[in-house]
Amino acid sequence: MFMRDNLKQQIERLKAQNATYVDVRWYPYEETNYLLMWNGNLKSTVAAKESGIGVRVLYQGAWGFSASSDLSNLSAVFDKAFENAKAAAERVTFPVRLAEKDSIVARFDSPVLSNPFDISLEEKVSFLRDLDAKLNQTNVFQRQSDLNFVRKQIIFLDSEGSEIEKNIQEVFSSIAVTGLDEEGNMHDRKFILPRQGSSRGWESIDRDLFNENADRIVKELNQMLKADQCPKDDRSVILLPGIMYLQTHETIGHALELDRILGYELAYAGGSFVTLDDFGTLRYGSEKLTARADATLINSPGSFGFDDDGVEAQNNLLIDKGILVGAITGRQMVEEANAKAKREIFSGSSGANRATAFYRVPIERMTNINIDPGSDGTLEDIIKNTEKGIVLDGDRSWSIGSNREQFHFGTEMGWLVEDGEITDVVKNPTYRGSTVKFWNSLTAVGDESTWRVHFVDNCGKGQPNQIMQLGHGIPVCRFDNVRIGE
Repeated sequence: MFMRDNLKQQIERLKAQNATYVDVRWYPYEETNYLLMWNGNLKSTVAAKESGIGVRVLYQGAWGFSASSDLSNLSAVFDKAFENAKAAAERVTFPVRLAEKDSIVARFDSPVLSNPFDISLEEKVSFLRDLDAKLNQTNVFQRQSDLNFVRKQIIFLDSEGSEIEKNIQEVFSSIAVTGLDEEGNMHDRKFILPRQGSSRGWESIDRDLFNENADRIVKELNQMLKADQCPKDDRSVILLPGIMYLQTHETIGHALELDRILGYELAYAGGSFVTLDDFGTLRYGSEKLTARADATLINSPGSFGFDDDGVEAQNNLLIDKGILVGAITGRQMVEEANAKAKREIFSGSSGANRATAFYRVPIERMTNINIDPGSDGTLEDIIKNTEKGIVLDGDRSWSIGSNREQFHFGTEMGWLVEDGEITDVVKNPTYRGSTVKFWNSLTAVGDESTWRVHFVDNCGKGQPNQIMQLGHGIPVCRFDNVRIGE
């Protein structure tokens, strides 16, 4: 409590000097542990730990920020943030206002039964060696398995009376195999561990699930190595969660970050085609499309209790039966958007302002960007009701237009569908389209049996770069008249 009291005193000191708003994020610790097994050899093992504070000060409509891992002189860090705010205030073009929020005293803890940081290195390496042996099968010339663990404690305090403690832990793991076809071209097949239970500790590493999927991806790799090239034509595409997550991530998630819409975020494939006039009117997709930003989803990396503005996690509609109704927002951008639109588009922050570390400034980030399950049945039902199509799975390549208005994705696997039945496996499948036209071609959305949460541990945004973890809850979806094979 001594450190918290000192931080509160610093906040009060700057308030007394006419700072409009002050907050601090104190990281007592952030730990990462990453292990990579490559063809039977432990290629990489990383263990890192850091701590520090990040301070934001709002003064006369401008932000100042400062961070330090040296906590011996807290006053200097707070004063530097205040100095930066004063300097920025001399050149501010659109004064910052913050949307109202509640003053919150709360705590969030990731559900964990067995702390992976308490598991010995020997046990982790043994697990990866067992996986590697399982992948060492016919025609597999490269095999890979990894474990990635993150845990951090964040104490958030602000000048509005909020005091929030977050204890966050994440577990990620995957396996992958690579083979060569007759022309000497490489092909990959991978499996990313979903979280089956209600907790996110070492207990979520499911050996049986890995063993089952190791056999599956090796089998599918061998099918792909003998397959014909993907045809070039127009047909229905049926996207499984292993590629549907990327479609959602790139053409809904990033496109609906409000700072990107307002023109502040132009890195990593540019801005967004969405304008403020589009909210409430743009038919983003067919009536079968309902999308939401759900930071309350149980046991996903996009669920964190409270964002770095001190706003409680929420479940917000983004697209309601095809109509654009919401965005991924923080306290600052909703006020600016409403002012520029000259109408109230947003009633408040959606609780999505996050930073990847104490030394980074919070920006609008995806939470769990989900597609609601539909009423078009199982995967088998959707295939049965498809005359000419292709089932696609696994992300292999991606290319996005400068404002996310167009896209081209390559996938790992493709299965041709003719008259309601799967016929052949094809290699090097691709598909492309225009975002709004593509989502309006959505004609089937699978039921809950097809819906699963796909984890992303490497979503990049911002300069300096910030790598964030999140999830996508998505069903199987079918889109008609899509160009493939180019």
